[in-house]
Amino acid sequence: MHRVSAFLLLLSIAFHPASATEEKNIVPSVLRSAMVYRTGAELVHTATATLPQGSSELIIGDISNAVDLNNLRVSCTNDVTVMSVTFSTEYLKPETVSPFVKKLQDSVEFIRKELARLDVLTRSDNELLELLAANKSIGGKDGLSVAELTKMVDYYKQKTVELRTELNTYSERSDKWKQLIGRLENQIKEEEKKNSKTSGRLILQLMSPTEGAANFTISYLTTAASWYPFYDLKVNKVNDPLQILYKARLQQTTGLDWKKVKLSLSTSLPNQGGNAPVLKAWFLQFVEPAMRTVTGYYQQNFKSSGFAGNNSVANALTGQVSGLSLSEVAVSPVKIRGTATIGNQQPLYILNGVPASAEEVSKIDPNAIASMNVLKDADATTLYGARAAAGAVIVTTKNEMNDYVSVNDNQMDVTFDIDMPYDVPANGKEQDVVLRDIKAPCSYEYYSAPRIDKEAYLLGNVPGWEALHLLPGEANIIVEGTNIGKSFIDPNSTLDTLSLTLGRDKRIVVKKEKIADYSSVKFLGSNKKQVFTYEITVRNNRKEKVQMLLKDQHPISTDKEIEEELLESSDAAVNKDTGVLTWRLELNPGETRKYRVSYSVKYPKDRNININ
Repeated sequence: MHRVSAFLLLLSIAFHPASATEEKNIVPSVLRSAMVYRTGAELVHTATATLPQGSSELIIGDISNAVDLNNLRVSCTNDVTVMSVTFSTEYLKPETVSPFVKKLQDSVEFIRKELARLDVLTRSDNELLELLAANKSIGGKDGLSVAELTKMVDYYKQKTVELRTELNTYSERSDKWKQLIGRLENQIKEEEKKNSKTSGRLILQLMSPTEGAANFTISYLTTAASWYPFYDLKVNKVNDPLQILYKARLQQTTGLDWKKVKLSLSTSLPNQGGNAPVLKAWFLQFVEPAMRTVTGYYQQNFKSSGFAGNNSVANALTGQVSGLSLSEVAVSPVKIRGTATIGNQQPLYILNGVPASAEEVSKIDPNAIASMNVLKDADATTLYGARAAAGAVIVTTKNEMNDYVSVNDNQMDVTFDIDMPYDVPANGKEQDVVLRDIKAPCSYEYYSAPRIDKEAYLLGNVPGWEALHLLPGEANIIVEGTNIGKSFIDPNSTLDTLSLTLGRDKRIVVKKEKIADYSSVKFLGSNKKQVFTYEITVRNNRKEKVQMLLKDQHPISTDKEIEEELLESSDAAVNKDTGVLTWRLELNPGETRKYRVSYSVKYPKDRNININ
């Protein structure tokens, strides 16, 4: 009896873990931000708890299950001292069923009931068939008339066919339901894998000088997250800038679903060392100063970083705009000190270049503001007339991903700070994040080397690529709306211009053919002399003029017994060291050009060479 009671107690603890620790102070934490490195991440949580005076123990939950304890930091307000920190994994956290899984489970339950109903109908029809088979004796001693016999046979036939048809229908329905229930159960297992996460928790020993609420900040490194870059390279027209969609492929298995988290991505590895950084010599040099345009009127400008953490535009302006006062009403009236304000006249609001009401501006999420300018007195009326006599507030909102992502380059690494909350589930599946949408100046030219490949490749040459903060990564190539394949961006170059291969273009036709009439073989004593003549034809079937780089090659000899001579090159630039012939072309729409290459090779006739 005692063993049964103990077993039931253990079950109670397992399925109601809170009851096992109800005497302890347990608070959840909220994940606020995640700095994801190429391998690893730094997570920052906050938590709030009410502490008694003196020593106490506090358990903070909802921590990652993969914490690097060497880089765990816990800070607290109100002069609370953290005496010790212990980490443990929370295995007994009650599991929650997502609404999607609940729908799947309800569907499975419905199908099971339907299968049970079909089973009842099937057994009923089988019993009827057995009953018919057991009563095949027809008539008594006197027998049946022909009419009665015909009627009886028709009945048996009709009833048997009817029952067997029903059984066949039930069987088909049952098979379909069983297939569907199998798929649903597989999906439920997949979803349960996503939700079967174990989180961690911190057990803190604290010393508080007073009783009251205290705020905690927890930060730590984890290895259970990573990201890598990839790109979409889009060419709308050959003369347009190259569109580079800079993306990150992110995944995490920290045991926590990241919900509405401020996300940052760094190109570096987390600094896990304990040694202090050492400064090296910083050499000054001359640089060109940035040009600044003066418009002739007074304004105060505020970028989006100044609005973070505010819940309204009015609050965001408080303390930042000189001479600005606010009144606490539903739609906060704004007054700009130093303006000729008459009565309750409000300043003029300009939202993305269009006049707007104070109510419209007050509803804007501060995180969606790119910049805000405030004009006073004559500066405002000069631009907007008498309606701006009380001043003007010019608000510009973010309208593309570039506005939400700020890039910080500190020479050693680059950090992308994303100014919008992100959700990243802890299922280990890769999630794409758009970092930047770049319109890069680009010069295009086609390239072909028909000795190796007769296809024409579109090349994009991007100057000043260092400012784009590109990393090595795979790129999808999209030319004029068609996905034509993949390429690889390798920015590890010392050249000023980054050359990208943007795929093949069948509309640039290149052919290389041997001209038999101008090719020959002669024997001169103990030597053999061969003459090779080729014609290269290039045609532009596009509707616009194109630039092209065409290359071919003639062999060169490093053996004194082999003599080679270039006979004809059609005015190509010749590299004597490599034998490469280069033509730079400008082809009009529909234009065709031909180039001839001829060379001779003389070598001992009893020897073979790699001439083909």
